[in-house]
Amino acid sequence: MPIPTYLTDYSPGRGALPARSRLASDAPSLDLTGTWDFRLHPVADPGMLPHEDDGAAPWDTIDVPAHWVLRGDGRYGRPIYTNVVYPFPVDPPFVPDENPTGDYRRTFTLDEPWQQAERILLRFDGVESTYQVWLNGTEVGVGKGSRLVHEFDVTDHVRTGENQLAVRVHQWSDASYLEDQDQWWLPGIFREVTLLARPTGGVEDVWLQAGYDHTTGTGSLAVELRADPAAAYPVRLEIPELGVTARWDRPEDVAELDAGSVEPWSAEVPRRYEAVLTAQGEEIRLQVGFRTVRIMGETFEVNGRQVIFRGVNRHEIEAERGRVFDPAHAREDLALMKRHNVNAIRTSHYPPHPGVLDLADELGFWVIDECDLETHGFYRAGWRSHPADAPADDSRWREAHLDRIARTVERDKNHPSIIMWSLGNETGSGRNMAAMSAWVHRRDPGRPVHYEGDYEGEYTDVYSRMYPSLEALDAIGGESGQIAYCDAAQAERLRRRPFLMCEYIHAMGNGPGAIAEYDEKIRAYPRIHGGFVWEWRDHGLLTHTDDGVPYYGYGGDFGEVVHDGNFVTDGLILSDGTPSPGLLEFAAVVAPVTAHLDPTTGSVTVVNDRHTIDTADLVFRWRLEVDGEPAGSGTIDVPPVAAGATAEVPAPKELTRALTRLPKKAQAGSEIWVTLTAELGAETPWAPAGHVLATRQCDLSTSTLAGRSATTVIGPAAPATGTAAPLPTATDVAVGPGTIDLRTGRLTRLWDLPTAGPTPELWRAPTDNDRGGGSGMYEEAGGAIAERWAARGLDRLVHRLVSVETGEDRVVTRLRSAPATEAFGIETTLTYLAGEVDDIGDSDELILRVDVAAVGRFEGSWPRVGVRFDLPPELETARWFGPGPDEAYPDSAAAAAVAVHERAVDDLGVQYAKPQETGHRPDVRWLELTGPGGAGLHVLSYPEPGRPGFTASRHTAQELGRAGHAHELPPSEHVYLYLDAGQHGLGTGSCGPGALPQHHLVPGAYGFTVRLRPIAAGGR
Repeated sequence: MPIPTYLTDYSPGRGALPARSRLASDAPSLDLTGTWDFRLHPVADPGMLPHEDDGAAPWDTIDVPAHWVLRGDGRYGRPIYTNVVYPFPVDPPFVPDENPTGDYRRTFTLDEPWQQAERILLRFDGVESTYQVWLNGTEVGVGKGSRLVHEFDVTDHVRTGENQLAVRVHQWSDASYLEDQDQWWLPGIFREVTLLARPTGGVEDVWLQAGYDHTTGTGSLAVELRADPAAAYPVRLEIPELGVTARWDRPEDVAELDAGSVEPWSAEVPRRYEAVLTAQGEEIRLQVGFRTVRIMGETFEVNGRQVIFRGVNRHEIEAERGRVFDPAHAREDLALMKRHNVNAIRTSHYPPHPGVLDLADELGFWVIDECDLETHGFYRAGWRSHPADAPADDSRWREAHLDRIARTVERDKNHPSIIMWSLGNETGSGRNMAAMSAWVHRRDPGRPVHYEGDYEGEYTDVYSRMYPSLEALDAIGGESGQIAYCDAAQAERLRRRPFLMCEYIHAMGNGPGAIAEYDEKIRAYPRIHGGFVWEWRDHGLLTHTDDGVPYYGYGGDFGEVVHDGNFVTDGLILSDGTPSPGLLEFAAVVAPVTAHLDPTTGSVTVVNDRHTIDTADLVFRWRLEVDGEPAGSGTIDVPPVAAGATAEVPAPKELTRALTRLPKKAQAGSEIWVTLTAELGAETPWAPAGHVLATRQCDLSTSTLAGRSATTVIGPAAPATGTAAPLPTATDVAVGPGTIDLRTGRLTRLWDLPTAGPTPELWRAPTDNDRGGGSGMYEEAGGAIAERWAARGLDRLVHRLVSVETGEDRVVTRLRSAPATEAFGIETTLTYLAGEVDDIGDSDELILRVDVAAVGRFEGSWPRVGVRFDLPPELETARWFGPGPDEAYPDSAAAAAVAVHERAVDDLGVQYAKPQETGHRPDVRWLELTGPGGAGLHVLSYPEPGRPGFTASRHTAQELGRAGHAHELPPSEHVYLYLDAGQHGLGTGSCGPGALPQHHLVPGAYGFTVRLRPIAAGGR
């Protein structure tokens, strides 16, 4: 058989009915999901049709919905991940002859009442990619648009009794050129298949455009109704809760309705009313949310108030099902967003399953609904904005573009959560994009149009950018400065529009950094309306090694010829649904309500950044701690603070009384912290009562509010007493409880605890942001920063003992560390002092001063600077006083609270899809690492010259950096304790700016002092 012409004809398919709303009807339907017959061919023209069975290719079975590459244990091919590139030659509209093609078939039975339907429709909610459909041996159509719904009229093809449905699905087609989204290529019937009985006198389509006047508090309904004039009327519409009733005897009677006083819908109060539309042959129920979207100059408003997007880009993905929808999973997915202060979703880069939008309506999200369109792979041909031969500007693709936007808008137009339409993503610009926008403006003037690729603002309503630098935000938000991709006149036009970041702070691996700095710009410029983090969830697919070890695979793990590696694992939650520290950081920075204690006045300032509701639903609490130990707690009386308002209230008397008692309890140098929280006062559909929306801390250690004027620094100001006595071998020397190897200058034992170190270290396992090229902003030129660090040899320092000085109470060793081939390096001075003497005359503490200084001419930055101790593997628990409980870095520390925290050593780091730097806790006051019997190591840090951070891991930074997956790490031999005087920031360089200059770790002189003490079994 010849290759079907529909695979390369530029068309949107054939035979599908015009798009319409997804409606909840009482008309009969038949769910056709379940077990289907299935067989896979390597080419598009296997010589047989799926409804014909010549026995040449045996049939297997497969679930529908499913992706065939995720079934059959590899017999049906494997997933392919690409970001920018196409996994086939760019030769539009053609695709390779080697084109995996799946044949599906099943039978179903219809009884006699189905023949009473006026029409019978066959609906496919999602098939990747192009597919041809036969019913009882007759072709009914061809569908294109993988994430779009298609309905086919099969009235003339069904029969009473048994029917056979056959579908042929091709992995590649001309439609694949329009679907180059950054995700897995996963062919198959992956959404539901349904047979619909359309009754005589039914409703073809309805659109209830529910508006809200925020000045009067009243609602209105503009009704668009498509039904058979002769059979469907009279039609009745009721909203019982509002007492709204209307009856229309003819189509021309349908008119706008006054809904009276209503509670508006918003992302914070997703108030909906059930509407019942009754025609002569059908009843339809819709959930109506009254709200009005408008742009007023440079401000984007809903219900008369500006919207700030604290959003995420959400792909549809799950580690075992792929893009197959599961209602429970989707509900928890969105509830997790709500619990972490996410208020908006961009449906990247296609309309989601309609059940997701139902949940967005119910739970409350601002949604930008995006068309199923991306042609990113054409970028390799050199175009960016106005291509001469790419789909966006090629008239042959026009109908396919218009069909895709129509199917997006028509299906989803009744959802109140959708407040903006997006034409697609990374598709360039041209006549077809402009035509799509014009179609949307005609069809739905009540919602603005978004498309980031319209750099000059020629046909969209909002200005959008990806991964702008902070300087770019200053230019966009302010009144001057260069705006990329446009001239001065275009820049002025764009500055008169609302601006949003459709993608920013790339959440790949450990990161993103600088969320707080971006948030400052959002708050500083009224024109900037927030943005959407890329992205919500890692796309790792659950797979196994040959010997059965499970892991989450990324690009290249399935034998792809071309792939984009682990760039597909770039979410705020991991592939198994675990929130990353990046999500906790985002939640802390964008918290919608915060309470701050002013240590000078004792007042509490409550800021309500919500869009709609006051703070009456919240409980504000305070907690007082001295050196991490509880010293009091209670609630704060806060009258309701209106949305967008700020209020100041006096601190609770209980807190004031607790603070007055502190001088009697707290020693000189104690840390006094007050933690304020804003919590839900009652259960919501997405979180229990007591869920914390926001946490803010105030350090009162030197505050007059706590009766303190200064902090006394306790430290080794004077030399410690004691002696350093050489051991008989003359190769070791004892300092207090420590044993120093005079040949290396390192500590080998602390009482009975064997140690190896401290070893000077500049290397960290590169994060994804370190490895990424990003925009190159804020980093020196020359490729990814991790490559530059490695090129300078920072991962392969070798060490030389320069000198050892022994004194009555100390040992001072000097080391020079440098990489091979290089003249630069570092000099580390380790000063060991015997600490306090116990009651039997032995020193039970060892004070260690670490000083590191750059030697020679370093270029660029350092990943870290500090030392590493190799400790026994039996140490399994970490307890510390300092920021936590999760990892924190110079540009990602808003979520870290100073307190006493405890974690298993194995849980200190995050198992990112690709191993990398993880687990750093800065500014540690003290740390205990203990084993099963409680024995271990106690580390106390001194404030001067600066407290170190710590990382405890079962693998070295070098081991982590060499591994592609966690299961590839070598067997662990130690617990590796890193004490760092500094770490480089995280940035978002995997796709965007690197670490900001103020978060660079600049080569220089660094140091810290710690006290080491062994912990005996059974106690601290």
